[in-house]
Amino acid sequence: MPPKIRELISNLEKAGFRSRGGKGSHRNFVHPSVPRPITISGKLGNDAKIYQVRAVQRAIEEAK
Repeated sequence: MPPKIRELISNLEKAGFRSRGGKGSHRNFVHPSVPRPITISGKLGNDAKIYQVRAVQRAIEEAK
C-alpha cells in the first residue's frame, strides 16, 4: 500500500525541509543543502504516486 501524502510531508520535515508555500494542492519544500525545491501535490489523505515517493527519497538522501 503506498504511503499517504501526509507521510511524505512528515518525512521531509523530519529531514530538515521547510515548507515554502504553494498554490492549491501543491506544496514546495526547501532545504539549505539541496539546490532545488521539491514539490508535493495532492490532498493530505491521498495515496502518494510512485514518482513522488522516489522524489522524496532522493531529496532526503541529497540533504544528508
